[in-house]
Amino acid sequence: MKYFISDTHFFHENLLGENEFAPRLFDTVEEMNQQMITAWNDVVSDKDTVYHLGDIAMHPKYDRGSAEVLAQLLQLNGKIIFIKGNHDSRAFFKYLAAHDPKLTNGEPKFEFNDVGVIVKFNHHQYYLTHYPMLLGKTVNIRNLHGHIHNYSMPIAEDINVGVDAPERKFLKNALPFGTPISENLIDEIAAYKETEVQRLK
Repeated sequence: MKYFISDTHFFHENLLGENEFAPRLFDTVEEMNQQMITAWNDVVSDKDTVYHLGDIAMHPKYDRGSAEVLAQLLQLNGKIIFIKGNHDSRAFFKYLAAHDPKLTNGEPKFEFNDVGVIVKFNHHQYYLTHYPMLLGKTVNIRNLHGHIHNYSMPIAEDINVGVDAPERKFLKNALPFGTPISENLIDEIAAYKETEVQRLK
């Protein structure tokens, strides 16, 4: 199974509490971090692949906090394919690659992409990027992205999969904060968003 998530921002204390940009209703970053780990592992198995579309963490010590960020990521199930966000450095990606624990089959647990990835499932082609794309009118192409947190692009084909994305509210069954979105739920979000965009025209 494929899963998608973005903008976890582990350790980002400034996001805690009520705010319009990226509300994180936790008292501490430790509580927030643990919630994201628990929610992730409740749905993702070690056989699954999670596409993380950028902005893994915002540690107060920057690169000197890499070991603490790695400690969070090592608790997450599955293979993780990272797409670089504006808060991810190549130095940090190199650090993760050097400390990759490997999967049980010997393959790397972590994989890295600077710009994006293209995947196909459910009769659609998906461009996975950190920043939302302006695709124009497309047939069977969608953009899964992050970056804009609690905001949504007014384009049906652009789906924000961030942990605090408004598109999560389009799901019939609400996901706990920090849950990666499965490929099976993307169509549900897309159908609802298409209706919403048409309503706003």
